[in-house]
Amino acid sequence: MLRSVVKAELINQLLWPFKNLPESYVVVDTETTGLFDEQGAPGIVSLGLAMVRKGSVAEATEYRFRPHRPMTEEAFKVNGISNEQAQGYPLFSSHWTEVYKWLTSRLVVIHNAEFDWPLIIDHVERYQVEPPFTAGVFCSQRAAQPWARAMGLKCSERGPSLDTLTQVLKVEDFRRENSGIHGATIDARQTAAVVEALRDRE
Repeated sequence: MLRSVVKAELINQLLWPFKNLPESYVVVDTETTGLFDEQGAPGIVSLGLAMVRKGSVAEATEYRFRPHRPMTEEAFKVNGISNEQAQGYPLFSSHWTEVYKWLTSRLVVIHNAEFDWPLIIDHVERYQVEPPFTAGVFCSQRAAQPWARAMGLKCSERGPSLDTLTQVLKVEDFRRENSGIHGATIDARQTAAVVEALRDRE
């Protein structure tokens, strides 16, 4: 019994990146037309933001954009946004001033930052808007990987999925409440819940 307790304590020490996060940060998530491919970056159709203060989401919002590429069938199954709907949204540059204010001078937390952040930067350059000066970008998926592997959780080369962490940590499943459909704000709130659960884990 004592040995298992000590082992659990040692494993949880791998969560130090989460325990050292600031009390305030912004979580970002995107829904897209697909993945990066030979034609370049996919289009962003929605961008969700969740402001975390002292362990909980203080406010959240979502912006939708008209993408520069058509929606793939696979992406539609994930986010439920059709090409017809997407074509009615404003361009990325239309709401960038508001998004910029959320990101500037704050730590940005993203679950799979290796996908979302380069995509956001691509759109900043594509639409020639002012780049945000953040306090850094924290990938919760990468940061959770050592702990997840030590726990024997299923991981991709990037780390554990948001669904896996949601289930293991027993946090509220916002995706399930939305019939399994992903949404940028839903996933941003889901990431915040997972990050704070990892921070609080003893």
